Parts: sequence; C-alpha cells; structure tokens
Amino acid sequence: MNDVGTAGRLRLYLESTHHDGGGWLRDAMLAAAGWAPGLSGLGVRAFWDRLWVPGTGRFARERGTRILGARFIRIDDGAYLDRGVYLHGRPGGLSIGAGTRVMAGAVLHVFNFRDLPGAGIRLGKNCVIGFGCVITGQGGVELEDDVIVAPRAMVLPVDHVHDDPTRAIREQGLSARGVRIGRGAWIGAGAVVLDGVTVGAGAVVGAGAVVTRDVPAGAVVAGNPAVALKPAPEGR
Repeated sequence: MNDVGTAGRLRLYLESTHHDGGGWLRDAMLAAAGWAPGLSGLGVRAFWDRLWVPGTGRFARERGTRILGARFIRIDDGAYLDRGVYLHGRPGGLSIGAGTRVMAGAVLHVFNFRDLPGAGIRLGKNCVIGFGCVITGQGGVELEDDVIVAPRAMVLPVDHVHDDPTRAIREQGLSARGVRIGRGAWIGAGAVVLDGVTVGAGAVVGAGAVVTRDVPAGAVVAGNPAVALKPAPEGR
C-alpha cells in the first residue's frame, strides 16, 4: 500500500509541476542554474537557458527565478526576469515578447490543469509586469506590445460556475473566456482584471480598480466595479 501511495504521489507531483514525466529534466537543469550568484550567474544562465528554453534565447534572468513546464515557455530577445519571478508553463503555452521586463516576485502561471482549449499567456514586446503581479492563463491572456501592468495587479481569466446552490462550487465547472489588453494600455497598481474583459489600446485602469466589463480604447476607468472617469476619445 505504501508503494502504491508513493507512486501516486510521484505521478501527482510530475503532473502538477512538469505536466508529465517528460519535462522534469529540462526543468531540473534550469533550476540548477537558477541560484548561481553575481555576474557569473547571469552568464551561466544566459548559456544554459539557450539550451533549455524555446525562443530566440538572448534574455536575462536574475538569481532565484523559478521556471517549471519550460517546454511550454517561449522567451524572446532582450526579455528580463527579475529575482523571485515564477513562470509555470502548461499546455496552451506561455510566451514573453522581446524586451519585456517581468519584475521581482511576479507570477505567470498558465494553470491549465483541466485541458481548457483557450488557455495560455502571451505577452507582447516591451511590456512591463510590475512587482508582485499575478497573471493566470486558464481562459487565455494576451497583452499586446508596450502594456504596463503596475505592481500587485492581477489578471485572472477564469470564473467559477455557481448556478446550483445545492452543489459545491468546485463541482460546477469553470467559465474561461479570456482577457485581452490592447497596445500601450496601463493597468494600475493593485487593479484586478477579470475574465471576459477586453481593455482597449491606450486605456488606463486606475489603481485598485476591479474591471468586470470591457474598457474602450483610450478610456480611463477606476473603482469597484470600474466605471469611466474619462470616456474614450471620439473616433476610437
């Protein structure tokens, strides 16, 4: 019984962290280079990451970053991962565009444990993901180029179905429509962007806002739930 239990726990661990047994070696190699200190550590990771992370490969990551599910992750030229960044790839993929910066303590987790068809996280070029941000990818997240996501903001493209009060919510399934944030938009500190929302190009979401509806291009919104402080410019 103990052997069966141990085997079951091992399968659960491999599935949760690496999707299956096939990805564990790649992830282990990245972890081994993750704690090398100083400039020498940056150099070691720069070499090692080109071998194990898909993409154009010339990116920098600081000491203490954590990467799991690396075979589902793509990182392009000039990207930067600060200390404590946690990337977790799953089916559907996680891609970080050229020149994008992911700051300390940010979490980008595709979180697709239920094989949802639209899952994934795609960050465009020259985006900034601030300190302590959380982006999950169950319904799919797309940030176009030049988006700023300020510290502690969250992008959460998933909702729990809760129509039947006689059943536990976890048994009722998920709704996962996805989130899209247009080019040059700014998501303020501590804001939350929820499932099904599109934030238009150049829009501003105020600090602490909870966004439950689409934000037109160029508009400024704030509050809980977020409402317009400045309407979208005419013609957009």
